[in-house]
Amino acid sequence: MKYMLIHCIDENAERNRKPEEYEQGSPAIEDWITEMEGRGVLLHGDRLRYVSDAATVRVRSKELLVSDGLFAETKEQIAGYDVIDCTDLDEGIEIASKHPTAWWGTIEVRLIAGNHCGVAALD
Repeated sequence: MKYMLIHCIDENAERNRKPEEYEQGSPAIEDWITEMEGRGVLLHGDRLRYVSDAATVRVRSKELLVSDGLFAETKEQIAGYDVIDCTDLDEGIEIASKHPTAWWGTIEVRLIAGNHCGVAALD
């Protein structure tokens, strides 16, 4: 089963965090990648640039509306993602719990429904 791990962080807090403020004992990202690649569960993943470098695209009444940065006002922003292939949600949670983001941000573990952008396979 393929899951997406959606990494959410408070970008302002991350920008202002000093190296000594990082959670003691937090795993290193390199160690997480090595373990997950070794287990054969990590398919793809990457860090995203800050929302200040993003654009939000909407079309309403056939009119293109483009906004700089994040459209929704939220404390946390999506900072990155990983696509994993594991047996079930429990394994997905276990994998997410070992990622450094879980120590100072939030990781959403979501089953990929498939069918590209068509009707989601929700069964």
